[in-house]
Formats: sequence, C-alpha cells, structure tokens
Amino acid sequence: MNNKQTDSTLQHRGARVSALGALDAQAPGASGKLLPEIWMQDGAKRVEQALARLLCAEDGGETELMAAMRYATLQGGKRIRALLCLAAGALADTPAHALDDVGAAIEMMHACTLVHDDLPAMDDDVLRRGLPTVHVKYGEATAILVGDALQAHAFLTLASLDAPPDKRIALVRELAQAVSAEGAAGGQAMDLSLVGKHVELDTILAMHRMKSGALVRASVRMGALCVVAEDAAHAALYHALDRYSACFGLALQVIDDILDATADIATLGKTPGKDAAAQKPTCASIMGLEAARQFVPDLLRDAREAIAPLGPRSERLAQMLHRADAYLFKHAPCA
Repeated sequence: MNNKQTDSTLQHRGARVSALGALDAQAPGASGKLLPEIWMQDGAKRVEQALARLLCAEDGGETELMAAMRYATLQGGKRIRALLCLAAGALADTPAHALDDVGAAIEMMHACTLVHDDLPAMDDDVLRRGLPTVHVKYGEATAILVGDALQAHAFLTLASLDAPPDKRIALVRELAQAVSAEGAAGGQAMDLSLVGKHVELDTILAMHRMKSGALVRASVRMGALCVVAEDAAHAALYHALDRYSACFGLALQVIDDILDATADIATLGKTPGKDAAAQKPTCASIMGLEAARQFVPDLLRDAREAIAPLGPRSERLAQMLHRADAYLFKHAPCA
C-alpha cells in the first residue's frame, strides 16, 4: 500500500470519530465480536512477525549485536503493550496491518527497558522469560548496546511508517515521552533511590506510573493516534483512554509485585523474591499481600468504567482487563 492509499484509508476511518471522541457503534469494523483468545493470538503473532522482519540485518549477515537484539525481543512474552495498541486501534477502526509495526516498535522499547532493568547496576537479574538475561548470555557491554539499539530501532520503525507525517510525528513524540525523565527513565531512577527506605504508598504509586505505567499509557494512546488526532474535538476520547491506562497500568504493576512475592520461577520467568531481597518497597510490601490482592479488582473496575462511555468499540480494551484479572486469579487466588 502506498502513502496516498494509506492517507486516504486513515482519513476515511478517522471520519467515523465524533466530535465528542465517541465512535459510531453501528459501523462495522475492527472490534467485531471476535473471541478474545482469537484476536489476541492473531495480533501477537502479527507483531512477532513484524519484529522478526524489522530486526534483521539488511545485508543478511547477522552481527552479535543484532543476534542479541533478536534474543531480547523474540523470546516470547505476553505482548500486553502491543495488544493494548491493537485494542485501542480497533476503537477507530484502524486497519489491523497499520498497527503491526506500531506494536512492534512498542515491544522493542519495552524490551529495551527490560534489558537495562536487568543489568547489574540496576536490578541485577539473571533470568527473563525463563532464559538467561541478555547481559548473562552476551555480556554487560553488549546488553547496554542492545538496549540503546532497540530504542533507536523503535523510533526508526515509527519514522518509517507508511502513514501521514503528522501521525508519525505524534507517535514518535508519544513513545519518546513514555521513556523520558518523566517516564520510564525517571521512574527507574526513582525506583533505585527508594531501595532500603521507608516510603509512603503514594510515592510508590507515583514511581510505578512513571517506570511502567507511562509505556502502558503510550501503548493505548498510540493505537488511537494512528487515526485520531489528539485535539479539542477528541478530548473526551483521550481522557477516557488515559484514565483506563492509568488504572490498568497500575493494576499490572501490582500484579507483578504480588507474584514476585508469591509465585515460582516457572510462573514468573524470572527470579522470584527479588524485591524483598533487594529491600525494594512495593505495593505488596506496603499494603500487605491481601490488601494488594483486593486493590487489583478495584483498579480494573475503574478502568472498565473509564471506557464504558466509548460503547461497544471498547470491547477489546475491556477484554484486556478480563485477561489480567483471570491471570491474577490463576496464579494468586484470594486467600
């Protein structure tokens, strides 16, 4: 598809968004009634294929750096952030293929944060997704370069999208903001500064909103930004998506805190009990496991309420909430 075709398609899809940011619930489109396990599996597979295509040496000769980048990115994972992008894209009837590379760019950035997070100078973990972390397998210097290169490739992917220039700029800006000093980088710095300290819950929540929540927020917003400009006409839409993202992103982190304290290596895919061993304050350690366990459904309910005004087209975003709730119930049921 050439640029003119893509521009025309995106403008046509965008015309279905009302001045209030709601969508024509009667229009046929991407949300449909597809079972969640089907669209999620299909979406994750397409993003995986996009990652394999994008992270490939142009001359066919794979360097150790590219091999390590592929190792960091293509070794499984739940692809939650990419799926959030696809689910939000369905709100605006964005063509599925137009979201694949955007989802891949998000996953590259997520992998970048994980590789750097695992480094000895950070959280010093030796396992990720059940495999040796990048610095264990390839060395610390290569791991640092892997994170740097994945970040660059994420932005290159967005800059090279077959989409209108204003859409590409909006997507690049959104992802950059998510990993800036106000986002993941700042959150990681804050996380390191809190080790061994007694802090209030509000401080931990603020740190989580930056370290992990900012990328969740960007993932949802980027799905919509592929078609719908963030302007006064669509303020209600982006307000709903931001509220949804804030609640869902925090819920995901609280689930992670709970499982770190209760689950085994097979469930986590990484070393359990790391937070307590490193004296890192978490929602689970401050609130207590049971209170944290009860906090998650409250957050998911608030996220569901946030998108309720968007109608049937928010179905896939709602299904992501159900998936998270089911995952927690399976691995950390109520006492």
